[in-house]
Amino acid sequence: MTILSIYNNNPLIDGRQSDRAMLVRRGVQILLHEMRHAVLPELPLASGRRADLITVSDKGEIWIIEIKTSIEDFRVDRKWPEYRLHCDRLFFATHKDVPLDIFPEDCGLFLSDGYGAHMIREAPEHRLAPATRKSVMLNFSRAAAQRLLMAEWATGKALGVDEV
Repeated sequence: MTILSIYNNNPLIDGRQSDRAMLVRRGVQILLHEMRHAVLPELPLASGRRADLITVSDKGEIWIIEIKTSIEDFRVDRKWPEYRLHCDRLFFATHKDVPLDIFPEDCGLFLSDGYGAHMIREAPEHRLAPATRKSVMLNFSRAAAQRLLMAEWATGKALGVDEV
């Protein structure tokens, strides 16, 4: 099921995210961009789950970042272990008002303030099987291309093409 609308002014926001979650996401995206990761928010996965953020590093490593904005948000979500099936490293991202000790030690952790983020803890690596990696990369690539097309339609201009 597609969660993006070609009629929305911003196809990367589907209305389910709180303002706080969007702030956390923004800060983490800034850091990941500085780390040379290609980042996609809200990517549906083959399992039917949806990754808050999924990235591909310049070395081809796939990370998923699950955003949690409160203790309750973390406690009620029991689906996050399934994300390990779709990435080489799994992280959580949060903000300063959430106690960091609630997050599992076997996952990485980002702390975001909306203007940037810090990696508090590196995530352990659990390499994907080649067939799974190919499937995730194809999904990532197709979604990125489709979102670029939607952005062009929304602006009425071809992106990345200089005017002649």
